[in-house]
Amino acid sequence: MSVVRMRRAARESVSGLPTEFWWLWTSTLVNRLGAFVATFMTLYLTLDRGYSASFAGLVVALHGLGGVVSSLGAGVMTDRLGRRPTLLAANVATALSVALLGFMEDPAAIAAVALLVGMASNASRPAVQAMMADIVRPEDRVRAFALNYWAINLGFAVSATVAGFVAEYSYLAGFLGEAALTLVCAVLVYLKLPESRPEKGDVASAALEPEIGLGTVLRDGRFMGVVGLSFLISLIFMQGSFGLPLTMGTAGFTPGDYGLVIAVNGVMIVLLQLPVTRFIEHRSARKLLVVSALLAGYGFGLTAFGGSVGALALTVCVWTLAEIINSPIQMSLVVRLSPLHGRGRYQGMYTMSWAVASLIAPLLAGTVIDRFGAEWLWGTTAALGTVAAVGYWLLMRGLPEGDAGAGAGTDDGEAGRGAESAVTSAASGA
Repeated sequence: MSVVRMRRAARESVSGLPTEFWWLWTSTLVNRLGAFVATFMTLYLTLDRGYSASFAGLVVALHGLGGVVSSLGAGVMTDRLGRRPTLLAANVATALSVALLGFMEDPAAIAAVALLVGMASNASRPAVQAMMADIVRPEDRVRAFALNYWAINLGFAVSATVAGFVAEYSYLAGFLGEAALTLVCAVLVYLKLPESRPEKGDVASAALEPEIGLGTVLRDGRFMGVVGLSFLISLIFMQGSFGLPLTMGTAGFTPGDYGLVIAVNGVMIVLLQLPVTRFIEHRSARKLLVVSALLAGYGFGLTAFGGSVGALALTVCVWTLAEIINSPIQMSLVVRLSPLHGRGRYQGMYTMSWAVASLIAPLLAGTVIDRFGAEWLWGTTAALGTVAAVGYWLLMRGLPEGDAGAGAGTDDGEAGRGAESAVTSAASGA
């Protein structure tokens, strides 16, 4: 591809998105530049503090439990109080709890504060996703979610590499660095992001919507099917943060080695997310989700054969491609199935699938590795990927085939335009 064509493709990938989206994108990037706890908690507990794999799994599971507790509550807050106040509260609480975690010495205290960190850090996700759905036109959502995921991994690629070496000298510095950058994220939200929540009556079609509660979400069979499949996929991907470092640590690899291997994930997404998204944007969402599930399951399964840093990096390449495909397509599907004034609750339920996975994944990995060995864990991921692929194929029967983002603009196109008008009004009055 020529330089001119590459520049044109880059312009087309970022053009036409509202200013509010780019401030939200920037806050996401800053937040991920400071990511440390979720990535290095396992190594911190096992290598630095000398705890067992089972205890590390318990602590990381409590971190996930915090996310389960906060996901639905944050979803309700997002709909009732608004996206902006929910984001502010979540970022400030995350910064304070992460800093506190770095000073904890007692095992019970470490476990308790890890629970608080999980609650605070996961509370921002429904608000971010609902705000993005509010401010971006339906036809641009796959691209917007891909760009946001690109920001997450650009920050992760930098933080994983740097923090891996920081951890070799001072884990406390990593905790405090994450706290500081999360506070910067809170400042950006406060100064630059207007409230985007659509008000009742702003959109003509919204008047026909019934009142939406958590029961409404639970009774939505197809959406809950998406949540269930998201849980399986999340259970697989979470092994990059727990099963992989635990396996590498017990095999004699250093934190720096793990930082380099897992940084491949971020670097690949930075390099490939935008061109791959352009390639898949007008292809069958059903087929793409099936392929991504298989790549995820068997990509992690190949970890059983990785005996060197290079070999492990190659396995990361396989399951990273699954992430690149799955994330924007699945997020677009979630928005497509969510009613306008229930986006916070629907996003909260979807976020909970990841939170529950982060609760179960470390317990699963720690138990399987301690009792049976790492090879059994990686065989399990391959089986889960197969089940998820079959599930996506069955779930999406009856949904219109065609573009990966199709439907995102058909179900709520008018609502999207009304929400965009509401954001513009809020911005002008901010």
